[in-house]
Amino acid sequence: MRILVVGAGGVGGYFGGRLLAAKCDVTFLVRPGRAAQLARAGLRIRSPAGNLDLPAPPTVLAGRITRDFDVVLLSCKAYDLDGAIESFAPAVGKDTVILPVLNGMRHLDVLTERFGPAPVLGGQCFISAVVDSEGGIVHMNDMHSLTFGELDGSRSTRAVEVAGVLAAGAFESRLSENILPEMWEKWVFIAAGAGMTCLMRAAIGDIITAGATDLIGAIIEECAQIASEAGFPLAPSALDRTRATLTNPSSRLTSSMLRDVERGGRIEADHILGDLLHRAGASAPKSLLRIAFAHLKAYEARRAVGE
Repeated sequence: MRILVVGAGGVGGYFGGRLLAAKCDVTFLVRPGRAAQLARAGLRIRSPAGNLDLPAPPTVLAGRITRDFDVVLLSCKAYDLDGAIESFAPAVGKDTVILPVLNGMRHLDVLTERFGPAPVLGGQCFISAVVDSEGGIVHMNDMHSLTFGELDGSRSTRAVEVAGVLAAGAFESRLSENILPEMWEKWVFIAAGAGMTCLMRAAIGDIITAGATDLIGAIIEECAQIASEAGFPLAPSALDRTRATLTNPSSRLTSSMLRDVERGGRIEADHILGDLLHRAGASAPKSLLRIAFAHLKAYEARRAVGE
């Protein structure tokens, strides 16, 4: 299978690099600066699961795609989605599969509106990886999993074929027949975690020490209620895991969104918190989730004027 990995950042660079090391047919769709960096220094991955040094990985620039690909692995940030779609659209043929691993759900609506429902799979990944100052990928923990599946829950021939290719990579991969509920479970977790750690500008353990366990519990319940009203109630075991993780008094866990705020970067507030609020409808106006979202929108407003 010909695989186009959109971007070579922490997520795309890691999973694409693992597949490339397994001799899969991988090409990275990147911007000119990243293409030059990869040509010069290669793709370097430092990971507890094993390091990789891949010289001159195959790359292509937007506007220079001249063939269809079998799989498009989409790992961009939500705020780059529209631009990413324009860049990889020429790679989408009648049999192409688009496998996005963005958080939330809005991207599925955007992708199906542009390409129709047929090529779009559901997907998610669990990994903490960043690009260092020299362009290398640093994998920061033991988690490196990618789960995907058909949106209708079927075990299609194409999904099985994709699963076979992903299995070659030195990471955990799984074909799910329940991908939408699993994506909602993750969305509740990251929305509650990002909302609270950004609102408090603190790690989970610090928030618990401050006596705000009830506030964390409230935002978890609110996010879970939205999921339930959307037709995806969380399994009790998933809700228990979320509560346990986000109320651990010794936890130093912070959200990646808080880390983006602390460095003055762009954030996915609209995609992670805003879209969840949008789906809540009339129940949202006095919510804790709305306060957290307003806090992040105020950050974006201040950032926009350079203060």
